[in-house]
Amino acid sequence: MPANSKIEQLRKDYSAHTLEMDDVSPNPVEQFQVWFDEALNAEVPEPNAMTLSTATTNGIPSARIVLLKGITDGSFLFYTNYNSRKGQELLANPRAALTFLWHELQRQVRIEGRVEVLSAEASTRYFQSRPKGSQIGAWASPQSTQIESREALEEKVKQLEEDYRSAEALPKPEHWGGYQVVPHRVEFWQGRSSRLHDRIEYTLSEDGSWSVARLAP
Repeated sequence: MPANSKIEQLRKDYSAHTLEMDDVSPNPVEQFQVWFDEALNAEVPEPNAMTLSTATTNGIPSARIVLLKGITDGSFLFYTNYNSRKGQELLANPRAALTFLWHELQRQVRIEGRVEVLSAEASTRYFQSRPKGSQIGAWASPQSTQIESREALEEKVKQLEEDYRSAEALPKPEHWGGYQVVPHRVEFWQGRSSRLHDRIEYTLSEDGSWSVARLAP
């Protein structure tokens, strides 16, 4: 059987939960926290894993998986190398989309918003709370650039381990830090039978309030 035929026949009916307008919070960040806590309680593997989508100024998109590292004042936080592809795209076009998929609960959340750089103080606090090996990795890796070999990268790690052997924490690199996604649109998707899924969308109004609507699946 051709590979495409096998792909076409992949199907799963969803019936684990429902999502009603009367059941959701009027604030999407509060609703996200409810779903995130349920994902934690369900022991979903890495529930904070999210697809971060960025784009160049002329609309060429790229996406990758990163980890949500906090929710502060209604914004979603993550950290990375500023010189990476995503960092350069966010510098030129400070807008992004986040997508969470909790397959075990048959749920998806989509978040769109503007992106702001966190303060150096906030980024330093988080950086120095990470395992020392992760701190060394952030210094060693020129993320998204071509490197000579794996061995060259590992040699750089060894040198940093020697240089900072007696240090409890490393200084934060200038090229590394945090971002916050300030949402203006959030959609909650709940899988339902026969592809008649539940979709509830929040849209930020000019006065700062959220409007809530049901979307067709």
